[in-house]
Amino acid sequence: MRLVVKGLASIRSGRPVFSGLGFEVESGEALAVTGPNGVGKSSLLRIIAGLLPASEGQFLLEGSDAETPLSEEAHYLGHRDGLKPSLSPFETLSFWQALLGRPLVDPSNALIQVGLGHAAHLPSAYLSAGQRRRLALARLLVSRRSIWLLDEPTSALDAQSEGMFNGLVNEHLTSGGMVVVATHTPLGFSTRSLVMQGGA
Repeated sequence: MRLVVKGLASIRSGRPVFSGLGFEVESGEALAVTGPNGVGKSSLLRIIAGLLPASEGQFLLEGSDAETPLSEEAHYLGHRDGLKPSLSPFETLSFWQALLGRPLVDPSNALIQVGLGHAAHLPSAYLSAGQRRRLALARLLVSRRSIWLLDEPTSALDAQSEGMFNGLVNEHLTSGGMVVVATHTPLGFSTRSLVMQGGA
């Protein structure tokens, strides 16, 4: 499969954020989107995920089922972890698996993979910032999606957790997945780079 973006533009509150953006990502590839704050890295990911409209341009996933929207082939992980404090990590992942469909990894096994097996049934309110981020990353594992759209995914992670995250990404890429990641920091896996300048 191939993610193709052509002539993409974003206007927010009447202000041009970016325009004329184009790139391609093949199966097994990761694209690191870099650039200063405010150039539209988060907006780009949210547009591809179907959470924001594009002002111009097009994006499509070549080689996928024509009946499946691109947004249903993508996992989006943003700045916010999207956790309900009263739910346990197991309940959280079970909810997301039921909502997203296409089960991949059992929630219990996903928690073990991110080092949270011991906290599976604690309320998420008791988790540290790093543990909450690892729980958010575990959402990537419970439902099958070809594209991972990751916005500063290593925030709040310590060195050991970053190593775990890099391993998960490499497994996804090896299985033919794609990753588009907005980041300000170096990553522990191979990427191509897209430097966004912003503006029209």
